[in-house]
Amino acid sequence: MTRSDSFSPYDLELANALQSDPWVHRRLEEPRYAPDYSLLERLLTIPIGAGKGGTSGSLANGVDSWLAHELRRCGFGEDEVWPRAQRPRIVPRDIAAMLERLPAGLRTAVNERLLHMPSVAPTDARVLGRAYEKQVDVVISRWDRGPELLLSTKTQVSSFGKNLSNRFEEAYGDAGNLRSRYPLAAVGFFFVQRSTILVEEPDAFERAIDMMRKLRDPLGLNGYTATGMALASWDEEERRARIELDRVPEDVRPEQFMTKMVAQVLAATPVSHHVKVRSLIERRAIPVREDDEIAPG
Repeated sequence: MTRSDSFSPYDLELANALQSDPWVHRRLEEPRYAPDYSLLERLLTIPIGAGKGGTSGSLANGVDSWLAHELRRCGFGEDEVWPRAQRPRIVPRDIAAMLERLPAGLRTAVNERLLHMPSVAPTDARVLGRAYEKQVDVVISRWDRGPELLLSTKTQVSSFGKNLSNRFEEAYGDAGNLRSRYPLAAVGFFFVQRSTILVEEPDAFERAIDMMRKLRDPLGLNGYTATGMALASWDEEERRARIELDRVPEDVRPEQFMTKMVAQVLAATPVSHHVKVRSLIERRAIPVREDDEIAPG
């Protein structure tokens, strides 16, 4: 088996990225989220710099890596957010905790064995919905809680209007499939388009914004808890990604997306779960011990 996977090109950038507090509001104020757009630009520059920006699939893992990093910035655990920032990408938290307690030599050997067992520690998360199994791009899940956050991402770099209807149909079907089985989970859809859509197909951009709004159904089971989108730009000579948000309405920007997704996870769990996440967003030290905190071995 190869020593790398489709997320490996982003490992070094993620390892060097700071997990700074993403909330910029004060206590008792409405939560305000500040995404690390600089990191997203650096991650997307990796495939673009390698000449792989012409196909949307080449950018997808960069977007997934960024969103997973943002959730870790919020205070969610390193091993409960998938994909993890290093291989293996998907490991239940309890197994990761066991690995940490093993002697160094044995830990290395077991971890190496895991990398050769994709059925135990796969690269991609597949989740059974109401009607069919779905590959979900970013997940928060544990054995004792089940899926708490299920996030699908799409990227689009060309043929915007031609493919938009297909994107809408797929996304709407996936929302019903997942939310029907996990009604308490935060189920989200995040869309990144190349900014050339603004010049080449402005009508498709307006349709995309409308699509993002209509895919939502925070109180029911026929749509997403939250949707968000961003525009990425680059030229073929410079090959450096930039995130452009001036034309993206506030109600579909990444800030509101992250805020709503985190809020749903917290609303569906008691105060003794995700204490660190709650403390950050509430801007206070919550005097509650994490209910299932793993004691040091």
